[in-house]
Amino acid sequence: MKKRVDRQSLHLGRYRDRVDERVRTWQAARFACRLWQKDHTLWSPEPLPELRDRLGWLTLPETMPEQLDEVIGFGETVKGEGIRHVVLLGMGGSSLAPEVFQRTFGQAPGFPELIVLDSTHPMAVRAVDARLDLAHTLFLVSSKSGTTVETLSLFRYFWHRLSQTTSAPGRQFVAITDPETPLAALAHERGFRRLFTAPPDVGGRYSALTVFGLVPAALIGVDVRGILDRAWTMAEACAFCVAESNNPCLVLGAALGELALAGRDKVTFLASPALAAFPAWLEQLIAESTGKAGKGIVPVTDEPLAPPEAYGADRFFVSMTLEGDEEDRENRVAALEAAGHPVVGIRLTEKIDLGQEFFRWEVAVAAAGSVLGIHPFNQPDVELAKRLAREAMTPRDEASREASAVGEVTAGEREALRRAVSNWLSAARPGDYVAIQAYLAPTPETTRRLHAVRTRLRDRLRLATTLGYGPRFLHSTGQLHKGGPNTGLFLQLVDEPTDDLPVPETGYSFGTLIRAQAVGDYRALIERKRRVLRVNLGRNVIEGLNALAEVLA
Repeated sequence: MKKRVDRQSLHLGRYRDRVDERVRTWQAARFACRLWQKDHTLWSPEPLPELRDRLGWLTLPETMPEQLDEVIGFGETVKGEGIRHVVLLGMGGSSLAPEVFQRTFGQAPGFPELIVLDSTHPMAVRAVDARLDLAHTLFLVSSKSGTTVETLSLFRYFWHRLSQTTSAPGRQFVAITDPETPLAALAHERGFRRLFTAPPDVGGRYSALTVFGLVPAALIGVDVRGILDRAWTMAEACAFCVAESNNPCLVLGAALGELALAGRDKVTFLASPALAAFPAWLEQLIAESTGKAGKGIVPVTDEPLAPPEAYGADRFFVSMTLEGDEEDRENRVAALEAAGHPVVGIRLTEKIDLGQEFFRWEVAVAAAGSVLGIHPFNQPDVELAKRLAREAMTPRDEASREASAVGEVTAGEREALRRAVSNWLSAARPGDYVAIQAYLAPTPETTRRLHAVRTRLRDRLRLATTLGYGPRFLHSTGQLHKGGPNTGLFLQLVDEPTDDLPVPETGYSFGTLIRAQAVGDYRALIERKRRVLRVNLGRNVIEGLNALAEVLA
């Protein structure tokens, strides 16, 4: 029996006419047909780099099944060896889809648990290390470019740890990368157990249905055939022969783009508990695809649902529910609609339908890029923060690194903190958003305190809020922060780790790396004339966050 497409409903109020007009325009222009022909003129008259050669994701539901026997077979082999943990070392597009699979499905009986490590904070690295029985652990080193500094630093650390206990550490490493990258060469040089390569015409944030997403999923027993089958269902629903007005992906893309042009550019996700992990993947897809050339859609995830009057006129809501997992959410979403906020509802029948959602949103975001007049497949502003971070790593830059923190305030200096926060808040304008950038170890207690700060900021300013741990968010929302509209108020939070960890085979430590990345990002934001407050929470992060929450009360 043919699988039906997940239901999508749009409650757009006074914005309905402009969205319908966009769809009619696309229908006259044969948008769907041209998309499947990989026509770059949908976004630019010129065949720009990373445009026509980044559309391979469109055919993944058709081409990836050819690799599934190998992927599933590897998962079964690892299961039979008694591996207890699979640790994925990766950032952004290499880590977010695997995290969705682990958090949504968990590991099937007899399969190992997947741990995603995408932090370079020394406390976070130690915490993962402490959980592992190294003799029964498999490491996935995952990077599209094969040069990601965080990924390679984490690899070097765990390679060194295993080298102390075995003469053949390579047997416990698997590389996932593009063909002929430095990581692929490293895998051959060090005798990695396996090398999986992905199609080079698929960008990182569009790679969930490649080996970047499906190998980690298969290793924990997820039905990856089912995931691809559901993706194929959605691909059929938006095929070139389907009228644009009946194409759920393009209708959603038209809504995303037109609402952003109308000022409703804060797309706020409300997911039922079973789907709570999925918006983090969407966050990167939307922010990195649309946040450039001074334009962009700001994804808001994991923000506690508030009464309708708490939200400004820049919000657009997406409610994602799983049958039987709605709680009282439907009534609360109905209240948002009644208050005049546009709402899109998407209802999944079962968890495996996430395969549909990966594909739906990839097409929709690419289409929204056409509405906004931007190139959705590049990330032109990411390199700036990377370059400034590299400069901050060099000894000669010590003085300028200190100078960069002139605007830094210490949480322990309560009055200075109060003044700095007050000055920063006074720069807020209607239509802005607040981005909390936490270069901290991601512990449950720290996350809870950060959400308390986030809620106070939202309620005090009536602005959309986002929260990301660094350096993870640099590979997700970092492009939007620097390249999108200048509507962000950025709160950078750093600490002073007391127990640093050296990175083997290098001249730096994890503490040095994360500090340099924070400094590089701070400088990049200042260079782009962003409004930034940097707060040093000191050695006791919880006390520092409590002090920050107190001055926001």
